[in-house]
Amino acid sequence: MIQQTNKNGSVSVGSNVYVDIAGTAASGCFGVKGMAARSVTDGVFHLLRKESMSKGVRVEFHEDNTISIDLHIIVDHGVNLSAVGASIISEVRYKVTQCTGTEVRAVNVYVDSMMIG
Repeated sequence: MIQQTNKNGSVSVGSNVYVDIAGTAASGCFGVKGMAARSVTDGVFHLLRKESMSKGVRVEFHEDNTISIDLHIIVDHGVNLSAVGASIISEVRYKVTQCTGTEVRAVNVYVDSMMIG
C-alpha cells in the first residue's frame, strides 16, 4: 500500500487498485486476448475472465514509494511480440501514473500463451 500525504490529509492506495488499473490497461492493448493464469492441476495457462483478472497481475511495492508490475498475458496469433510488449509497458505506466500519481519503476510483461483464432 502506498500512502500519499499533503496539507489536506492523506490517501492510501491498495494493491487491488493498481491491479485493476494495470490489468484493464493491458487488456485494452492491441493484440492482447487477456490476462493469463497457470492451472495448478495441469500446468496449462488459461485466459482469465475480467472478474478474475487479478491473478494475472502482480504488484510489488518499493521503499521509495514506487511500484513494479508483472503482467502475465495471452496474445493473438501472429502479432509482433516486441511491439505488443512495448505498447503494454507504455500504456500501463501511463494509466497507473495518471490515475494514482504513483511512479512506476518497472512493468514486466510475460507472454504466457498465444491464441489462434
